Amino acid sequence: MKRIDNFKSIIDKYKIVFFDAFGVIKTYSGLVHGIEKTFAYLESEKKEYYIVTNDASRSPVQLAESYHRMGLTAITADRIVSSGMLTKEYLDLKVEEGIVAYLGTPNSAHYIERSGLKTLPMSEINESNMDKVSALIFLDDEGFDWCDDLNKTVNLLRKKTIPAIVANTDRAYPLSGNNVSIAIGGIAAMIESVVGKQFIRFGKPDSQMFMFAYDLIREYRQISKSDIVMVGDTLNTDILGGNKFGLDTVLVLTGNTLAKDYETRITAAGIMPTYICDSAVVDLSGLDF
Repeated sequence: MKRIDNFKSIIDKYKIVFFDAFGVIKTYSGLVHGIEKTFAYLESEKKEYYIVTNDASRSPVQLAESYHRMGLTAITADRIVSSGMLTKEYLDLKVEEGIVAYLGTPNSAHYIERSGLKTLPMSEINESNMDKVSALIFLDDEGFDWCDDLNKTVNLLRKKTIPAIVANTDRAYPLSGNNVSIAIGGIAAMIESVVGKQFIRFGKPDSQMFMFAYDLIREYRQISKSDIVMVGDTLNTDILGGNKFGLDTVLVLTGNTLAKDYETRITAAGIMPTYICDSAVVDLSGLDF
């Protein structure tokens, strides 16, 4: 574990950079200050980069557009690898018919819509169609009634043996400098404990998330894991997942892990990043673009 002052020195060591989104590139208040310098430097050095995110709330196109509205136009849809993409792949392979029920917004349902399957929010599941539900997907923490629809979810899973898939494993996310909000992964964990069943999880820290991104790259170029570095703000997802897959990892202190207590949290978790850096912002002093 090495403390690094300038994120540029990390970029220079690798061919490809995987970034987490929330807490690394953006926060509750917008883009991390100066992060556009990092992407300008990546472009100038012809380095590949991908946003490897547990955010399944919107399609890659919509996620890219959200960055563009904030002024970061370097991130395009083809640079985004979302855990929702793994959920879609699972449904394509494993679920042949019926209704796919979901907790989330209509935008998040992008990942589960395909021919042959009908998608419905939990608010539209009732006694008349419950028997036709063949899978349940946890996509986003918005877009449903936290009382009625969660109770309905519990009872659906009690009555039926169907795959329950957690597309976003994050249990919480920063809402402000001092507060967090419950994410869909936290809701799924609660329901899992109530119904006594084990759900299928995609997203970090699951190695399948990294394998999915790795395979996408290897379709058009030769690459090894030693050529890739994973940058994240959360020990239990970004750093643990990168470590498990065999990647070097960078813990940045702009999100879930703060500068004041990162050493304590690393010791408590036993999860060791390769590097620690204040942020993913490069210092471009003396460089001209």
